[in-house]
Amino acid sequence: MQNLWPSEIKRVAWLAPGLLGWLLGTALQVVQPALWSPWVYIGCLLLALILIALVAIKKVALRWRRRRWLSALLCGLLLAWGSCGLRAGYFLQTALAPELEGRDVAVVGLVAAMPQPSDTGLRFRLQVESAQVDGVAVVVPPRIDLAWYGGVLASGWGGSAQLLELQRLPEALRAGERWQMTVRLKAPHGGRNPHGFDFELWLWEQGVQATGYVRAGPKDAAPQRLARTWQHLVEQARQAVRDAIYQQVADRRLAGVLAALVVGDQGAIERADWELFRAAGVAHLVSISGLHVTMFAWLAAGLVGWLWRRSDVLGWRAGLLWPVPQVALLGGVLLASTYAVFSGWGVPSQRTVWMLATVGLLRLSGRQWPWPSVWLLACAVVLAIDPWALLQAGFWLSFVAVGVLFATDKRAAHADHISARARFGLMLREQWTITLALAPLSLLLFQQVSVVGLLANLLAIPWVTLVVTPLAMLGVLLPPLWQGAALAVDAMGWVLQVLVQMPFATVSVAASAIWMGVAGVLGAVLLVLRLPWGMRVLGLPLLLPVLLWQTPRPANGQFELLAADIGQGNAVLVRTAQHALVYDTGPRFGLDSDAGQRVLVPLLRALDASVDTVLVSHRDSDHSGGAASVLAMQPQAELLSSIEAGHVLQAQRPARRCVTGQAWDWDGVHFELLHPQVGDYDTATKPNALSCVLRVSNGTQTALLVADIEQPQEARLLADASALRADVLLVPHHGSKTSSSPAFLDAVQPRIALVQAGYRNRFGHPAPPVLARYQERGIQLIDSSHCGAATWSSAAPEAVRCERLAAPHYWQHRPL
Repeated sequence: MQNLWPSEIKRVAWLAPGLLGWLLGTALQVVQPALWSPWVYIGCLLLALILIALVAIKKVALRWRRRRWLSALLCGLLLAWGSCGLRAGYFLQTALAPELEGRDVAVVGLVAAMPQPSDTGLRFRLQVESAQVDGVAVVVPPRIDLAWYGGVLASGWGGSAQLLELQRLPEALRAGERWQMTVRLKAPHGGRNPHGFDFELWLWEQGVQATGYVRAGPKDAAPQRLARTWQHLVEQARQAVRDAIYQQVADRRLAGVLAALVVGDQGAIERADWELFRAAGVAHLVSISGLHVTMFAWLAAGLVGWLWRRSDVLGWRAGLLWPVPQVALLGGVLLASTYAVFSGWGVPSQRTVWMLATVGLLRLSGRQWPWPSVWLLACAVVLAIDPWALLQAGFWLSFVAVGVLFATDKRAAHADHISARARFGLMLREQWTITLALAPLSLLLFQQVSVVGLLANLLAIPWVTLVVTPLAMLGVLLPPLWQGAALAVDAMGWVLQVLVQMPFATVSVAASAIWMGVAGVLGAVLLVLRLPWGMRVLGLPLLLPVLLWQTPRPANGQFELLAADIGQGNAVLVRTAQHALVYDTGPRFGLDSDAGQRVLVPLLRALDASVDTVLVSHRDSDHSGGAASVLAMQPQAELLSSIEAGHVLQAQRPARRCVTGQAWDWDGVHFELLHPQVGDYDTATKPNALSCVLRVSNGTQTALLVADIEQPQEARLLADASALRADVLLVPHHGSKTSSSPAFLDAVQPRIALVQAGYRNRFGHPAPPVLARYQERGIQLIDSSHCGAATWSSAAPEAVRCERLAAPHYWQHRPL
């Protein structure tokens, strides 16, 4: 409380518990399973205002400090809880009406952001101005995300011809244009998997309440560009700069990194590069993250301060009008805000700008509050603007890092007045502090931490800050400089590649409980605090839970099935006490994206599962699409499949052919293949007929995984009907009309049937007649659209854990 007037001390003493209450109120609201009546939230707001008024006019006795603290805490909590609830309720009112899903809707709107090209076409955000169905005006969400597939915009569907067309796609659709087009919409619906990315929450934060695609086939009305407008000028400028980068830099991989640095187009970075940057722990340097904006603000403040000091040379004597530190601070925040806007104004950038602005205003006003109060104020401001940031990993990484720096280094507040050598030493110590303190939090959030991250950041931070970023930004004025920036990025990539190939470059652990991560962060902070070593070592026991935690596994003689939510396709993880098998790996979404990379790899890492066998039932891409990613992560895994000898997976991992009669035992659990037979490889006319059928049993409970077999294959399996009896059945062919014959269901007699099918998939799976067959037999049908990832255990055979239902939130989609 040093340097504070008595009145300021009282103000801070009141404010801190109020800010803490705001954080708690926000946290309580964003985890609500369902919203309450708006009148409840209005009542909370009125109650808080009444309490504040009574305190202000001294009608409430606040003689005791504890009462003052509790009153401020309660006011902050009620204000945050009520205001956040009202905002959420209002936003839900703009949701897409269920009756409009899947219908042709004619919309007129503005392209609100620069389109994102992919190997399948374009994705873009449309600001809807009007909408009609069959000539009748309808109401749709004001902001929608659309895909315009390459079957219309590109001449080919693969190879170099398609890539050539994709380079020209940005010219077909530009930000700020008004378009008329026919679209098909659906509510935002993403996969729900343990420890997986929450696509629905991400869209909620973006203000998007519907997704869909453009209808541009031969029988559809052609989309029309109505006008070019002056709206969304920033997005137009960003798109122009991105196009210029790709024209100047021939290597699309390097151009993508530069586009991410200059205009915030993180989707331009190729998947292999993302994996390299994450393994090296420098992903924050190549995306417009909070740290990136902060570094830009620091550099901008230094430049503005240097220019302001040099103004005396020109005779302006500007330093006499306004002190240099204040001008540098204001200039740094303003320029960082401009950079954040130009780079896309993403949620992480927004959080950082509001935090910088809050701290800057405090310093400009001459208030030197204790760091916990400054930290709480910045958190509260960010959450007041975006309450749902509290559920994002970036929020915790940003604010824990800032809090750790506040708590561990008192000299940071006076960094403006130290020498360059001392500044470098300070930066080195801060990097070490952040790396160590955030390691337990990274393990909790991502189940992975880069061991070489400290060394990589020590090399990459000055290189990116002083070389790559200045060249990339100056390239906007002098495009040839982008060539130099590309060479600098390439050199950095080479060094990082050397680092990540070192033994134990990364450490992965199983996903632990929240309290373990909190304990780990506290332990790491103790280790970096300026305390006697006898006290620092007390942090080591706090690190052990998050480092040594192991995910519970089935007991010996038991097994577990986890049917992942991967959309349209199959992907099932089978675990025993000491072994694991992946049955199918989900679909391929594009040339650079698949269910293995998006879902299965993070899931296996979170469960700390070492896979013994990857069984790819057949060659169809909705079953084999993610296999390459899973095999790359699990080099020890054997590939068992019916794929042909020339299949691309054979080059990565030679496959052993699955044939009827193959069997093995793991930890008291029997695995047996029932199909296909040897002769089927010579006579089958379609991949579905070669689907590998796997039976898993511990003698008491049995699961039958059948992939895409159809009625002819079902009829052949009926020859040994006793082997088909199972408690759990993976519904054949996702519920297609060609499968699940009555005779087959009567032979299997499952209690539970799992359907892995995409929400509102174009095949109509599961088909109504098939659903009727299961309902007539009293079979419990669990589909991934309603359940999310489904977990079943032989130790508790009557229960199925649905990820979508286990922890519901009001912002999640609830299919009818």
